[in-house]
Amino acid sequence: MPSGKVKLFGIINTFVYSVLLIACIIFLKCFLANGSHPINLWGWIYIDSLSIFFLLITTVVSFAASVYSIGYIQAEVEEGKISTRKAFAYFQLFNLFSLTMLIVPLLNNLALVWIAIEMTTLISAFLVGFHNTKESVEAAWKYIIICSVGITFALLGIIFFYYTSSKDAGVKSLEWASMLSGAGMFDPKIIRLALIFILVGYGTKAGLAPMHNWLPDAHSQALSPISGLLSGVLIKISLYAILRFVMLANPSVGYAYSAKFFILFGLVSVVIAGAFILVQKDLKRLLAYSSVENIGLVSLGLGFGPFGGIFAGLLQAFNHAVTKALMFFCAGEAVRSYRSNNMNQMQGMIKLMPFAGTAMFLGFFALVGMPPFSIFISKLSILISAFEGKYYFAAALTLIAIALAFTGLLYHVSRIVLGKPPQGITAKAEPLSSKIAFIFLGIFILGFGLRIPQAFFDLLLNCQQLILGK
Repeated sequence: MPSGKVKLFGIINTFVYSVLLIACIIFLKCFLANGSHPINLWGWIYIDSLSIFFLLITTVVSFAASVYSIGYIQAEVEEGKISTRKAFAYFQLFNLFSLTMLIVPLLNNLALVWIAIEMTTLISAFLVGFHNTKESVEAAWKYIIICSVGITFALLGIIFFYYTSSKDAGVKSLEWASMLSGAGMFDPKIIRLALIFILVGYGTKAGLAPMHNWLPDAHSQALSPISGLLSGVLIKISLYAILRFVMLANPSVGYAYSAKFFILFGLVSVVIAGAFILVQKDLKRLLAYSSVENIGLVSLGLGFGPFGGIFAGLLQAFNHAVTKALMFFCAGEAVRSYRSNNMNQMQGMIKLMPFAGTAMFLGFFALVGMPPFSIFISKLSILISAFEGKYYFAAALTLIAIALAFTGLLYHVSRIVLGKPPQGITAKAEPLSSKIAFIFLGIFILGFGLRIPQAFFDLLLNCQQLILGK
Protein backbone atom coordinates (compact mmCIF):
# COMPACT_ATOMS: atom_id res chain seq x y z
CA MET A 1 0.00 0.00 0.00
CA PRO A 2 1.93 3.12 -1.19
CA SER A 3 1.71 6.42 0.73
CA GLY A 4 -1.01 7.68 -1.63
CA LYS A 5 -3.23 4.79 -0.58
CA VAL A 6 -2.41 5.52 3.07
CA LYS A 7 -3.74 9.04 2.52
CA LEU A 8 -6.86 7.73 0.75
CA PHE A 9 -7.54 5.29 3.57
CA GLY A 10 -7.15 8.14 6.07
CA ILE A 11 -9.66 10.28 4.15
CA ILE A 12 -12.21 7.44 4.08
CA ASN A 13 -11.62 6.93 7.79
CA THR A 14 -12.28 10.62 8.44
CA PHE A 15 -15.51 10.50 6.46
CA VAL A 16 -16.83 7.79 8.79
CA TYR A 17 -16.01 9.92 11.84
CA SER A 18 -17.69 12.95 10.27
CA VAL A 19 -20.87 10.89 9.90
CA LEU A 20 -20.63 9.82 13.57
CA LEU A 21 -20.16 13.43 14.68
CA ILE A 22 -23.11 14.71 12.67
CA ALA A 23 -25.28 11.84 13.94
CA CYS A 24 -24.31 12.68 17.54
CA ILE A 25 -25.22 16.36 17.12
CA ILE A 26 -28.57 15.50 15.49
CA PHE A 27 -29.31 12.97 18.25
CA LEU A 28 -28.46 15.59 20.89
CA LYS A 29 -30.97 18.06 19.43
CA CYS A 30 -33.70 15.43 19.13
CA PHE A 31 -33.04 14.19 22.66
CA LEU A 32 -33.40 17.68 24.14
CA ALA A 33 -36.46 18.43 22.01
CA ASN A 34 -38.18 15.29 23.37
CA GLY A 35 -37.71 16.30 27.00
CA SER A 36 -34.37 14.58 27.73
CA HIS A 37 -36.05 11.37 28.85
CA PRO A 38 -33.60 8.47 29.34
CA ILE A 39 -33.59 5.75 26.69
CA ASN A 40 -33.32 2.15 27.89
CA LEU A 41 -33.03 -0.44 25.13
CA TRP A 42 -33.20 -4.19 25.85
CA GLY A 43 -31.51 -3.68 29.21
CA TRP A 44 -28.13 -3.34 27.48
CA ILE A 45 -28.13 0.27 26.29
CA TYR A 46 -28.91 3.25 28.49
CA ILE A 47 -28.71 6.81 27.18
CA ASP A 48 -29.32 9.97 29.18
CA SER A 49 -27.87 13.49 29.15
CA LEU A 50 -24.62 12.33 30.75
CA SER A 51 -24.17 9.64 28.08
CA ILE A 52 -24.70 12.15 25.27
CA PHE A 53 -22.28 14.67 26.79
CA PHE A 54 -19.44 12.13 26.84
CA LEU A 55 -20.41 10.82 23.40
CA LEU A 56 -20.10 14.37 22.11
CA ILE A 57 -16.59 14.74 23.56
CA THR A 58 -15.58 11.42 22.02
CA THR A 59 -16.95 12.13 18.54
CA VAL A 60 -15.57 15.68 18.36
CA VAL A 61 -12.01 14.73 19.36
CA SER A 62 -12.03 11.44 17.42
CA PHE A 63 -13.05 13.29 14.26
CA ALA A 64 -10.29 15.87 14.77
CA ALA A 65 -7.73 13.11 15.45
CA SER A 66 -8.81 11.23 12.32
CA VAL A 67 -8.34 14.38 10.22
CA TYR A 68 -4.92 15.07 11.73
CA SER A 69 -3.90 11.43 11.23
CA ILE A 70 -4.15 11.74 7.44
CA GLY A 71 -1.08 13.92 7.00
CA TYR A 72 0.67 12.70 10.15
CA ILE A 73 0.69 9.01 9.16
CA GLN A 74 1.49 9.79 5.54
CA ALA A 75 4.55 11.75 6.71
CA GLU A 76 5.56 8.84 8.97
CA VAL A 77 5.49 6.52 5.93
CA GLU A 78 7.31 8.94 3.59
CA GLU A 79 10.06 9.55 6.17
CA GLY A 80 10.55 5.80 6.61
CA LYS A 81 9.54 5.73 10.28
CA ILE A 82 6.84 3.14 9.66
CA SER A 83 5.94 0.83 6.79
CA THR A 84 2.75 1.11 4.79
CA ARG A 85 1.58 -2.13 6.40
CA LYS A 86 2.10 -0.64 9.83
CA ALA A 87 0.22 2.48 8.75
CA PHE A 88 -2.77 0.29 7.96
CA ALA A 89 -2.41 -1.34 11.40
CA TYR A 90 -2.42 2.12 12.95
CA PHE A 91 -5.83 2.96 11.48
CA GLN A 92 -7.22 -0.38 12.65
CA LEU A 93 -6.00 0.24 16.21
CA PHE A 94 -7.18 3.86 16.05
CA ASN A 95 -10.69 2.71 15.15
CA LEU A 96 -10.77 0.01 17.83
CA PHE A 97 -9.61 2.53 20.43
CA SER A 98 -12.25 5.06 19.44
CA LEU A 99 -14.93 2.38 19.26
CA THR A 100 -14.32 1.18 22.82
CA MET A 101 -14.53 4.76 24.09
CA LEU A 102 -17.75 5.34 22.14
CA ILE A 103 -19.30 2.20 23.61
CA VAL A 104 -18.67 3.08 27.29
CA PRO A 105 -21.32 5.84 27.64
CA LEU A 106 -23.93 3.66 25.93
CA LEU A 107 -23.68 0.58 28.15
CA ASN A 108 -26.22 -0.06 30.90
CA ASN A 109 -24.35 -2.95 32.52
CA LEU A 110 -21.60 -1.77 34.89
CA ALA A 111 -19.56 -4.93 34.37
CA LEU A 112 -19.52 -4.30 30.63
CA VAL A 113 -18.47 -0.69 31.28
CA TRP A 114 -15.55 -2.04 33.31
CA ILE A 115 -14.59 -4.45 30.51
CA ALA A 116 -14.81 -1.72 27.85
CA ILE A 117 -12.60 0.63 29.88
CA GLU A 118 -10.05 -2.14 30.37
CA MET A 119 -10.16 -2.77 26.62
CA THR A 120 -9.26 0.87 26.00
CA THR A 121 -6.08 0.26 28.00
CA LEU A 122 -5.10 -2.90 26.12
CA ILE A 123 -5.76 -1.40 22.68
CA SER A 124 -4.18 2.00 23.29
CA ALA A 125 -1.08 0.33 24.79
CA PHE A 126 -0.21 -0.87 21.28
CA LEU A 127 -0.46 2.74 20.10
CA VAL A 128 1.74 3.98 22.95
CA GLY A 129 4.44 1.43 22.04
CA PHE A 130 3.80 1.75 18.31
CA HIS A 131 7.38 2.58 17.30
CA ASN A 132 8.81 -0.39 19.24
CA THR A 133 11.65 1.62 20.75
CA LYS A 134 12.93 0.78 24.21
CA GLU A 135 11.32 3.90 25.67
CA SER A 136 7.95 3.38 23.99
CA VAL A 137 7.72 -0.29 25.00
CA GLU A 138 8.61 0.57 28.61
CA ALA A 139 5.97 3.33 28.62
CA ALA A 140 3.37 0.92 27.22
CA TRP A 141 4.08 -1.69 29.90
CA LYS A 142 4.02 0.92 32.65
CA TYR A 143 0.70 2.15 31.29
CA ILE A 144 -0.79 -1.35 31.23
CA ILE A 145 0.44 -2.31 34.71
CA ILE A 146 -0.57 0.87 36.54
CA CYS A 147 -3.97 1.19 34.86
CA SER A 148 -4.73 -2.53 35.28
CA VAL A 149 -3.91 -2.34 38.99
CA GLY A 150 -6.11 0.73 39.24
CA ILE A 151 -9.02 -0.87 37.45
CA THR A 152 -8.74 -3.88 39.77
CA PHE A 153 -9.60 -1.50 42.60
CA ALA A 154 -12.58 -0.37 40.55
CA LEU A 155 -13.66 -4.02 40.19
CA LEU A 156 -13.65 -4.40 43.98
CA GLY A 157 -15.81 -1.29 44.19
CA ILE A 158 -18.28 -2.80 41.72
CA ILE A 159 -18.43 -6.01 43.80
CA PHE A 160 -19.25 -3.99 46.93
CA PHE A 161 -21.95 -2.06 45.08
CA TYR A 162 -23.47 -5.30 43.80
CA TYR A 163 -23.32 -6.87 47.28
CA THR A 164 -25.36 -4.15 48.95
CA SER A 165 -27.63 -3.82 45.91
CA SER A 166 -28.59 -7.51 46.01
CA LYS A 167 -28.64 -7.85 49.81
CA ASP A 168 -30.33 -4.62 50.85
CA ALA A 169 -32.32 -3.56 47.79
CA GLY A 170 -33.06 -6.95 46.25
CA VAL A 171 -31.61 -5.89 42.88
CA LYS A 172 -29.64 -8.89 41.68
CA SER A 173 -28.30 -7.21 38.57
CA LEU A 174 -25.45 -5.00 37.46
CA GLU A 175 -27.72 -2.99 35.17
CA TRP A 176 -27.21 0.62 36.18
CA ALA A 177 -30.84 1.64 35.71
CA SER A 178 -32.06 -1.27 37.88
CA MET A 179 -29.54 -0.53 40.62
CA LEU A 180 -30.51 3.14 40.63
CA SER A 181 -34.13 2.21 41.38
CA GLY A 182 -33.03 0.62 44.67
CA ALA A 183 -30.14 2.96 45.49
CA GLY A 184 -31.90 4.52 48.48
CA MET A 185 -31.78 1.17 50.32
CA PHE A 186 -28.04 0.56 49.96
CA ASP A 187 -25.98 0.13 53.13
CA PRO A 188 -24.20 3.50 53.66
CA LYS A 189 -21.12 1.89 55.27
CA ILE A 190 -20.55 -0.42 52.31
CA ILE A 191 -21.23 2.38 49.83
CA ARG A 192 -18.66 4.67 51.47
CA LEU A 193 -16.01 1.94 51.19
CA ALA A 194 -17.05 0.98 47.66
CA LEU A 195 -16.91 4.57 46.45
CA ILE A 196 -13.30 4.93 47.65
CA PHE A 197 -12.33 1.89 45.56
CA ILE A 198 -14.18 3.34 42.56
CA LEU A 199 -12.54 6.75 42.90
CA VAL A 200 -9.05 5.30 43.25
CA GLY A 201 -9.59 2.68 40.54
CA TYR A 202 -11.14 4.74 37.79
CA GLY A 203 -9.28 7.83 39.06
CA THR A 204 -6.03 6.09 38.08
CA LYS A 205 -7.24 5.84 34.49
CA ALA A 206 -8.53 9.42 34.65
CA GLY A 207 -5.03 10.67 35.49
CA LEU A 208 -5.85 12.06 38.92
CA ALA A 209 -2.81 12.49 41.16
CA PRO A 210 -1.21 10.71 42.91
CA MET A 211 -2.29 7.83 40.60
CA HIS A 212 -1.17 9.68 37.46
CA ASN A 213 2.31 8.14 37.01
CA TRP A 214 1.47 6.35 33.75
CA LEU A 215 0.29 9.47 31.99
CA PRO A 216 3.49 11.48 31.31
CA ASP A 217 5.38 8.44 29.99
CA ALA A 218 2.49 7.25 27.81
CA HIS A 219 1.94 10.69 26.31
CA SER A 220 5.62 11.26 25.59
CA GLN A 221 5.85 8.03 23.57
CA ALA A 222 2.43 7.76 21.93
CA LEU A 223 1.79 8.99 18.41
CA SER A 224 0.53 12.57 18.57
CA PRO A 225 -3.04 11.84 17.36
CA ILE A 226 -3.25 9.17 20.05
CA SER A 227 -1.92 11.57 22.70
CA GLY A 228 -4.82 13.84 21.73
CA LEU A 229 -7.27 10.98 22.25
CA LEU A 230 -5.67 9.85 25.52
CA SER A 231 -5.80 13.32 27.00
CA GLY A 232 -8.93 14.60 25.31
CA VAL A 233 -11.18 11.55 25.61
CA LEU A 234 -9.82 8.58 27.57
CA ILE A 235 -9.37 10.35 30.90
CA LYS A 236 -12.87 11.86 30.51
CA ILE A 237 -14.42 8.45 29.82
CA SER A 238 -12.92 7.18 33.08
CA LEU A 239 -14.47 10.18 34.81
CA TYR A 240 -17.83 9.17 33.31
CA ALA A 241 -17.57 5.79 35.04
CA ILE A 242 -16.89 7.49 38.38
CA LEU A 243 -19.94 9.73 37.98
CA ARG A 244 -22.22 6.76 37.35
CA PHE A 245 -21.26 5.29 40.72
CA VAL A 246 -21.54 8.66 42.44
CA MET A 247 -25.13 8.83 41.19
CA LEU A 248 -25.78 5.38 42.72
CA ALA A 249 -24.18 6.44 46.01
CA ASN A 250 -26.01 9.76 46.42
CA PRO A 251 -29.30 8.41 47.84
CA SER A 252 -27.41 6.50 50.56
CA VAL A 253 -24.55 8.79 51.57
CA GLY A 254 -25.35 12.12 49.90
CA TYR A 255 -23.35 14.00 47.30
CA ALA A 256 -21.26 15.74 49.99
CA TYR A 257 -19.37 12.48 50.63
CA SER A 258 -18.21 12.21 47.02
CA ALA A 259 -17.51 15.96 46.88
CA LYS A 260 -14.88 15.69 49.63
CA PHE A 261 -12.87 13.19 47.59
CA PHE A 262 -13.27 15.16 44.37
CA ILE A 263 -11.82 18.21 46.13
CA LEU A 264 -8.99 16.20 47.71
CA PHE A 265 -7.90 14.53 44.44
CA GLY A 266 -8.44 17.79 42.57
CA LEU A 267 -6.16 19.78 44.86
CA VAL A 268 -3.43 17.13 44.85
CA SER A 269 -3.59 17.01 41.04
CA VAL A 270 -3.36 20.75 40.39
CA VAL A 271 -0.55 21.26 42.92
CA ILE A 272 1.59 18.34 41.67
CA ALA A 273 1.00 19.28 38.03
CA GLY A 274 1.79 22.95 38.61
CA ALA A 275 5.13 22.04 40.18
CA PHE A 276 6.15 19.50 37.52
CA ILE A 277 5.19 21.76 34.61
CA LEU A 278 7.93 24.17 35.67
CA VAL A 279 10.76 21.66 35.29
CA GLN A 280 9.83 19.69 32.17
CA LYS A 281 12.17 19.31 29.18
CA ASP A 282 10.03 17.01 27.04
CA LEU A 283 7.25 18.84 25.17
CA LYS A 284 4.72 16.01 25.30
CA ARG A 285 5.41 15.34 28.98
CA LEU A 286 4.79 19.04 29.58
CA LEU A 287 1.37 18.73 27.95
CA ALA A 288 0.73 15.51 29.88
CA TYR A 289 1.24 17.29 33.21
CA SER A 290 -1.06 20.03 31.95
CA SER A 291 -3.67 17.29 31.51
CA VAL A 292 -3.18 16.27 35.15
CA GLU A 293 -3.75 19.89 36.13
CA ASN A 294 -6.90 20.17 34.07
CA ILE A 295 -8.46 16.90 35.18
CA GLY A 296 -7.74 18.19 38.69
CA LEU A 297 -9.72 21.33 37.88
CA VAL A 298 -12.58 19.18 36.58
CA SER A 299 -12.48 17.19 39.82
CA LEU A 300 -12.53 20.40 41.85
CA GLY A 301 -15.55 21.62 39.91
CA LEU A 302 -17.36 18.38 40.71
CA GLY A 303 -16.37 18.83 44.35
CA PHE A 304 -17.95 22.28 44.42
CA GLY A 305 -20.99 20.68 42.79
CA PRO A 306 -24.02 22.04 44.64
CA PHE A 307 -22.86 25.59 43.90
CA GLY A 308 -22.74 25.29 40.11
CA GLY A 309 -19.43 23.45 40.13
CA ILE A 310 -20.70 20.38 38.30
CA PHE A 311 -21.79 22.51 35.36
CA ALA A 312 -18.42 24.27 35.41
CA GLY A 313 -16.47 21.03 35.82
CA LEU A 314 -18.18 19.35 32.87
CA LEU A 315 -17.69 22.48 30.77
CA GLN A 316 -14.00 22.37 31.71
CA ALA A 317 -13.87 18.71 30.65
CA PHE A 318 -15.15 19.56 27.17
CA ASN A 319 -13.04 22.69 26.79
CA HIS A 320 -9.90 20.87 27.87
CA ALA A 321 -10.62 17.99 25.49
CA VAL A 322 -10.65 20.19 22.39
CA THR A 323 -7.83 22.50 23.54
CA LYS A 324 -5.46 19.72 24.58
CA ALA A 325 -6.11 17.82 21.36
CA LEU A 326 -5.07 20.96 19.47
CA MET A 327 -1.90 21.31 21.55
CA PHE A 328 -0.87 17.67 21.08
CA PHE A 329 -1.39 17.97 17.33
CA CYS A 330 0.78 21.10 17.31
CA ALA A 331 3.35 19.20 19.38
CA GLY A 332 3.27 16.46 16.74
CA GLU A 333 4.24 18.97 14.07
CA ALA A 334 7.02 20.36 16.27
CA VAL A 335 8.47 16.92 17.04
CA ARG A 336 8.36 15.97 13.35
CA SER A 337 10.19 19.16 12.33
CA TYR A 338 12.81 19.23 15.10
CA ARG A 339 13.13 15.42 15.23
CA SER A 340 13.10 15.54 19.01
CA ASN A 341 10.75 15.93 21.99
CA ASN A 342 13.39 17.99 23.83
CA MET A 343 12.20 21.58 24.17
CA ASN A 344 15.79 22.81 24.50
CA GLN A 345 16.23 21.94 20.81
CA MET A 346 13.07 23.74 19.72
CA GLN A 347 13.00 27.42 18.77
CA GLY A 348 11.46 29.56 16.06
CA MET A 349 8.55 27.22 15.33
CA ILE A 350 6.45 30.08 13.99
CA LYS A 351 9.12 30.73 11.31
CA LEU A 352 9.48 27.09 10.30
CA MET A 353 5.75 26.25 10.45
CA PRO A 354 3.74 29.49 10.49
CA PHE A 355 0.33 27.81 10.74
CA ALA A 356 1.22 25.23 13.41
CA GLY A 357 3.37 27.76 15.30
CA THR A 358 0.52 30.27 15.42
CA ALA A 359 -1.91 27.53 16.45
CA MET A 360 0.39 26.47 19.29
CA PHE A 361 0.83 30.04 20.53
CA LEU A 362 -2.91 30.69 20.50
CA GLY A 363 -3.51 27.24 21.96
CA PHE A 364 -1.23 28.14 24.86
CA PHE A 365 -3.35 31.19 25.70
CA ALA A 366 -6.47 29.02 25.45
CA LEU A 367 -4.98 26.29 27.64
CA VAL A 368 -4.01 28.62 30.48
CA GLY A 369 -7.47 30.18 30.48
CA MET A 370 -7.02 33.57 28.86
CA PRO A 371 -10.08 35.34 27.42
CA PRO A 372 -11.76 35.11 24.95
CA PHE A 373 -11.05 31.37 24.83
CA SER A 374 -13.39 28.74 26.27
CA ILE A 375 -11.27 27.51 29.21
CA PHE A 376 -11.38 31.02 30.64
CA ILE A 377 -15.14 30.64 31.14
CA SER A 378 -14.95 27.19 32.75
CA LYS A 379 -11.96 28.01 34.99
CA LEU A 380 -13.63 31.22 36.18
CA SER A 381 -16.88 29.33 36.83
CA ILE A 382 -15.05 26.71 38.90
CA LEU A 383 -13.41 29.42 41.03
CA ILE A 384 -16.73 31.24 41.45
CA SER A 385 -18.39 28.02 42.63
CA ALA A 386 -15.53 27.56 45.13
CA PHE A 387 -16.09 31.00 46.63
CA GLU A 388 -19.86 30.55 46.64
CA GLY A 389 -19.39 27.31 48.55
CA LYS A 390 -16.93 29.05 50.91
CA TYR A 391 -14.08 26.74 49.96
CA TYR A 392 -11.61 29.57 50.44
CA PHE A 393 -8.52 27.45 51.15
CA ALA A 394 -9.16 25.23 48.13
CA ALA A 395 -9.71 28.29 45.94
CA ALA A 396 -6.47 29.93 47.14
CA LEU A 397 -4.43 26.76 46.58
CA THR A 398 -5.98 26.32 43.14
CA LEU A 399 -5.08 29.87 42.17
CA ILE A 400 -1.46 29.30 43.23
CA ALA A 401 -1.29 26.07 41.21
CA ILE A 402 -2.84 27.79 38.17
CA ALA A 403 -0.25 30.55 38.46
CA LEU A 404 2.57 27.98 38.56
CA ALA A 405 1.20 26.19 35.50
CA PHE A 406 0.78 29.48 33.65
CA THR A 407 4.37 30.48 34.41
CA GLY A 408 5.80 27.14 33.29
CA LEU A 409 3.73 26.92 30.11
CA LEU A 410 4.49 30.54 29.18
CA TYR A 411 8.23 29.97 29.57
CA HIS A 412 8.32 26.73 27.60
CA VAL A 413 5.87 27.54 24.80
CA SER A 414 7.26 31.03 24.15
CA ARG A 415 10.75 29.53 23.75
CA ILE A 416 9.46 26.96 21.27
CA VAL A 417 7.38 29.31 19.16
CA LEU A 418 9.55 32.43 19.18
CA GLY A 419 13.25 33.00 18.58
CA LYS A 420 15.59 31.80 15.85
CA PRO A 421 15.34 28.22 14.51
CA PRO A 422 18.35 25.98 15.28
CA GLN A 423 20.97 25.54 12.59
CA GLY A 424 20.28 22.67 10.20
CA ILE A 425 16.51 22.67 10.78
CA THR A 426 14.64 23.62 7.64
CA ALA A 427 11.00 24.47 7.06
CA LYS A 428 8.70 21.61 6.16
CA ALA A 429 5.42 21.65 4.28
CA GLU A 430 2.44 21.74 6.60
CA PRO A 431 -0.19 19.14 5.60
CA LEU A 432 -3.63 20.47 4.72
CA SER A 433 -5.20 17.89 7.01
CA SER A 434 -3.31 19.36 9.99
CA LYS A 435 -4.56 22.85 9.18
CA ILE A 436 -8.14 21.58 8.90
CA ALA A 437 -7.85 19.82 12.30
CA PHE A 438 -6.47 23.02 13.90
CA ILE A 439 -9.27 25.15 12.46
CA PHE A 440 -11.97 22.65 13.43
CA LEU A 441 -10.81 22.54 17.06
CA GLY A 442 -10.26 26.31 17.06
CA ILE A 443 -13.93 26.84 16.25
CA PHE A 444 -14.89 25.18 19.54
CA ILE A 445 -12.10 26.83 21.52
CA LEU A 446 -13.00 30.35 20.42
CA GLY A 447 -16.71 29.83 19.77
CA PHE A 448 -17.49 28.40 23.21
CA GLY A 449 -15.47 31.23 24.76
CA LEU A 450 -17.67 33.82 23.10
CA ARG A 451 -21.00 32.06 23.50
CA ILE A 452 -22.05 28.62 24.70
CA PRO A 453 -24.69 27.18 22.32
CA GLN A 454 -28.09 26.88 24.01
CA ALA A 455 -28.40 23.15 23.30
CA PHE A 456 -25.01 22.49 24.90
CA PHE A 457 -25.91 24.74 27.86
CA ASP A 458 -29.15 22.80 28.41
CA LEU A 459 -27.27 19.51 28.15
CA LEU A 460 -24.84 20.55 30.90
CA LEU A 461 -27.72 21.68 33.14
CA ASN A 462 -29.41 18.31 32.67
CA CYS A 463 -26.15 16.53 33.54
CA GLN A 464 -25.76 18.59 36.71
CA GLN A 465 -29.28 17.72 37.84
CA LEU A 466 -28.73 14.03 37.10
CA ILE A 467 -25.48 13.90 39.06
CA LEU A 468 -27.06 15.64 42.06
CA GLY A 469 -30.02 13.27 41.87
CA LYS A 470 -32.64 15.94 41.17
